[in-house]
Amino acid sequence: MRFDDHRVVITAAGRDFGRTLAVRLADLGAEVFLSARTLAAAERVRDEIRDRGHQRVHAFACDLTDPASIRGFAAGVGRHTDHVDVLINNGSRYLEGPDLLSASDGDVVDTIASGATGTVLTVKSFLPLLLNSDKPDVVTMVSACGTAGHHRSDAHDAFYAAKSAQAGFVDILSKRLRPQGVRVISLYPPDFANPDPLAEEWETTPRGAEDALTAQSLVQCVLFAVAQPRDCFIKAFHFEQV
Repeated sequence: MRFDDHRVVITAAGRDFGRTLAVRLADLGAEVFLSARTLAAAERVRDEIRDRGHQRVHAFACDLTDPASIRGFAAGVGRHTDHVDVLINNGSRYLEGPDLLSASDGDVVDTIASGATGTVLTVKSFLPLLLNSDKPDVVTMVSACGTAGHHRSDAHDAFYAAKSAQAGFVDILSKRLRPQGVRVISLYPPDFANPDPLAEEWETTPRGAEDALTAQSLVQCVLFAVAQPRDCFIKAFHFEQV
């Protein structure tokens, strides 16, 4: 499975799962446009990827709580290419703590802004580039916390609110963009193991039925969905929690 003819945008790719996605997609030949909250973090991942021999990778700063920063990210990508094939909404601030009173007002605002408003504005800003593609996909890393009735996470209520907003957005977006040929694919994972894709643990992390979900499996879900023929609209991946 190769993605040499794909141009992929990934938000919050400076660390954790966003970095994993950027590394793996670049390894498979995709041209990657990655962002992080600071340019230095994005450039660090860009350089890691270039050190692996993949030169078609570009780094940008993007603060998902700042509408102007999101527009600037999209404009920067637009200066490199006239279309984007895949937009991966990976960015969303995590906030821990099951006690509503445990977080400051600023933390609450930042969490909901990055996950909810940031996702909406990112899709809005990149939609013109997606519509120029003959295979446009919007992939969003939601969370099991965005599933109705879910209560098994220690995430803060504000994170649940952000993820529920994301879930509502991608649900209606899937219906409204289908006539234009845009597939909207969402993943709802519980907490998962995210080994370093450049370390030995990437190959040795246990992946049995009794183990937690892994980043490897999530990456495979994304690749599988994007690689399907255009009549195959996989709307969502839901996962059993251990």
